[in-house]
Amino acid sequence: MHILLTGAAGFLGSHLTNRLIAEGHDVIGLDNFITGNKDNLAHLAGNPHFSFIRHDVSNFIFVPGEIDYVLHFASPASPNPASPLGYPNLPIQTLKAGALGTHNSLGVARAYGAKFLLASTSEIYGDPLEHPQKETYRGNVDPTGTRSVYDEAKRFAEALTMAYHRFHHIDTHIVRIFNTYGPRMRLDDGRVVPNFLQQALRGEPLTIYGDGMQTRSFCYVDDLIEGIYRLMLSDYHEPVNIGNPNEISICEFADLVNELTGNQAGTIIKMAKRLGNDPQRRQPDITRAKTILNWEPKVNFREGLLATLPYFKQKMAL
Repeated sequence: MHILLTGAAGFLGSHLTNRLIAEGHDVIGLDNFITGNKDNLAHLAGNPHFSFIRHDVSNFIFVPGEIDYVLHFASPASPNPASPLGYPNLPIQTLKAGALGTHNSLGVARAYGAKFLLASTSEIYGDPLEHPQKETYRGNVDPTGTRSVYDEAKRFAEALTMAYHRFHHIDTHIVRIFNTYGPRMRLDDGRVVPNFLQQALRGEPLTIYGDGMQTRSFCYVDDLIEGIYRLMLSDYHEPVNIGNPNEISICEFADLVNELTGNQAGTIIKMAKRLGNDPQRRQPDITRAKTILNWEPKVNFREGLLATLPYFKQKMAL
């Protein structure tokens, strides 16, 4: 297939690009590098199955030639206001990527009669009152809080995708992505995995926001990409959770990082103020993915972190 992938220079976009090319597809990557990293695509220079367009998805998208599939992954994604790349510091860009970017990407799919996949997020569930979160759960989202620019952008994007499916009969798919980690994460995006790994590799105590009892479920990037690829080839149109249901508290995660890195400062954990609207629990119900896609994660957290550490050591020149 000829595939247009927005956000191709991002963490997930670059891994998905690799997978698509490995499956024999031609990929046109699109990114404006606000949060994407050129280095993530450097290994594809000269590859005849990859081309790149520098472009902001919030503007009209024109792609010459034919397109069989549009994958919309372009958006800031970090909730940490301490990071310049966090969506609280890019609020307008985040809303435009979710609203105008989704509209423009769907317009390409409609113009070419192409299939469409939206990269949505577990953040549409907000601070959930249901646990674990099923796709049928409607969420507990603050529409005006600091995280709302991302949450509501993705909720609107899902609504727009389903409107194009129902009204224009576009073959659409929606993946709700839960916390994912692995090589090519930006070291400065402010999320817990890069924060902890960098602090531990520098021999510093790990900073925990709140009491550390809030939980997350972390999915290794290869597992996530496998789930996304299966979804894009499926005939299923409702949202599908893709993530690892194995739940771990932030304190337990900190202990594991310190163990794997040999961080001698591991017994001294700074307690910082909990970030506003930070969900206390986040865990996917992946029954739908198991049933429809025959998918579930294979890589456990320890294995995934060990596979991720060399990338961080290289980037930190350790």
